[in-house]
Amino acid sequence: MTDHLAAAIALLSRSPLIDGHNDLAWQLRELAGADAARTDIAAPLSFTNTDLPRLAQGRLGAQFWSVFVPVTLAGEAAVATTLEQIDFVRSMVRRYPDALELALTAADVERICASGKVASLLGAEGGHSIASSLGVLRMFYQLGVRYMTLTHNRNTGWADSATDQPDVGGLSDFGRAVVTEMQRIGMLVDLSHVAPATMADALGTARAPVIFSHSSALALCDHPRNVPDEILARLPANNGVCMVTFVPQFVSQECRDWDRGVQAEMERRGMDREDFQGYKALRAELAVASPPPRATIAQVTDHIEYVREAAGVDHIGIGSDFDGTADLPEGLGDVSCYPALFAELLDRGWSEEDCARLAGRNVLRVMHEAEGAKAP
Repeated sequence: MTDHLAAAIALLSRSPLIDGHNDLAWQLRELAGADAARTDIAAPLSFTNTDLPRLAQGRLGAQFWSVFVPVTLAGEAAVATTLEQIDFVRSMVRRYPDALELALTAADVERICASGKVASLLGAEGGHSIASSLGVLRMFYQLGVRYMTLTHNRNTGWADSATDQPDVGGLSDFGRAVVTEMQRIGMLVDLSHVAPATMADALGTARAPVIFSHSSALALCDHPRNVPDEILARLPANNGVCMVTFVPQFVSQECRDWDRGVQAEMERRGMDREDFQGYKALRAELAVASPPPRATIAQVTDHIEYVREAAGVDHIGIGSDFDGTADLPEGLGDVSCYPALFAELLDRGWSEEDCARLAGRNVLRVMHEAEGAKAP
């Protein structure tokens, strides 16, 4: 990898990386409260995967900042908290005008990347955030949200989640209306977190490309958050993109198997499976007696190559999930490490052109096409 690290850095300087998912906003909210000014991300931080010095080191060009809120919130509480998260990210961007700039269009991304700043986009993680209201969906778009994940870890009532019991069998009629309205206004439909039946229904409804903002290949790791082969095979016809994630239990079967034990212990203790801080504490407790396996940068690269073979090189991207996971693969511990991933790809014989597609060109194409599909 060392031989290609300088080439990877140069590549990402020419062909900006667009990351599909980063949970810094919720991480800071949990640790520092709703006021983004309490934590200075211009200084190196020891308790996050993300800060401005490491973003510069990692040569990141654009970031979809997640405005995630937990599925334990519903109705007005979910809407209000999502609005607070949108405000959080927009305030963060305003606070660092020399490093970050809000992006609303693909052209904005291209212009901001060329200026040397990180183009900052917003993504809503979970359809529960709109409280079954198309009006709320439209207002989120007006505030800058450019994708919405149809579900998070639980069903919404109109869309089935990958990690919940089947409810409506994919998308309900209202769920299909949500997809149609998202594409009418130019918002990307994100199929990470949803059940395969929901993926299939969304692809059947979509008239513009969809994305998976942070998912990997089910064939390599059997976590339900990953994308099955039959869905990957449909991406070329849709012209969509699967953005491969770094989450160890989605990447490594060994990590997935160990994590099953953590989930089983949470259930035995009566813990809420949505209690992320409790989950992290339990992981640390169980790791004393049984250290977890570590995912590797090579395994992440295996997923990228698998998706390339299953869907084609025009249908892959990167969606790290930094600051949204309790652990990360060796060699990908924070946002400074993107060049190491591309050095691994160059080591494996990837061309610089294909690396550029993976880094951001594919996602930019999807954004342009989504904007082009907007209707009055």
